[in-house]
Amino acid sequence: MRADAKRNRDHLLAVAGTAVAEHGIDVSMRDVARRADVGLATLLRHFPTREALLEALLHTSFDELTARASELELSNAVGDALVSWVRDCVAWTTEYRGVTVLMAAAIDDAESALHASCATLRAAGARLLTRAQNAGVARSDIDGDDLFALIAMLAWAGDQPALAHRAGHLFDVVASATLARTGDNQDKSAHHEG
Repeated sequence: MRADAKRNRDHLLAVAGTAVAEHGIDVSMRDVARRADVGLATLLRHFPTREALLEALLHTSFDELTARASELELSNAVGDALVSWVRDCVAWTTEYRGVTVLMAAAIDDAESALHASCATLRAAGARLLTRAQNAGVARSDIDGDDLFALIAMLAWAGDQPALAHRAGHLFDVVASATLARTGDNQDKSAHHEG
């Protein structure tokens, strides 16, 4: 890609990022083009659909969250690593209102421009979950799909004005009930130690 074309593309992505952060994923392509001070045809040449624009915008964040999961896989605090990664994912998804709906749809749609990035992210979380399950500090009755859905659920709650003030508390409740050692496991451990 030529330097000027890359500059133009980067400018469009920066403007789109601001627009999506302010108005959510339903921001119009026409509004993004207007904010970037380009014609709609110019925007569509770079990003033929809103989904293509969002995929380009979100791709870097997906890569960063996937890399973060890989770093956390090296941690000795297996349960904390999982909870930390889920917290990072939830925090990121609340930056762009509505992105969780888009991600949930893309994970099941192999034709979606976001499918590959979402699948990679889900696989990274599944590895952290499996590691925590193997260490006995996470429920064994959930999988990567459930974890991905929990992230979407927690992000959705944080995105709702009436629930936003409770989002941190709800995260802690879900983390302690689902991602951390369950009461049954604690009881078995205590019984085994006694």
